[in-house]
Amino acid sequence: MKNAMHATALAAVCALIAPAVVHAQTEGSERLGERREDRGGARDSRQGGREDGREAKAACKEGDEKSRAECRQEKREEKQEGREEGREIKKDDSGT
Repeated sequence: MKNAMHATALAAVCALIAPAVVHAQTEGSERLGERREDRGGARDSRQGGREDGREAKAACKEGDEKSRAECRQEKREEKQEGREEGREIKKDDSGT
């Protein structure tokens, strides 16, 4: 009789505890997934800025109108724009 009561009490306690633990893990997993997506979008934006910078520098070098230093500066500006876009994406998606 005591064993049956203990088993019932244990089952009741486990039933009350288990949903709370599972629920917390699910919310954490969702937040983690959202942060990964946010970082991925920002990373893609920065990579796009790098590619744009390379293209801008190549086009500048082909033109012969500007010095190498001016072409480097154009590339830096393109890359910086990509970084700023990445920051904005992370900032907008994080909700801060």
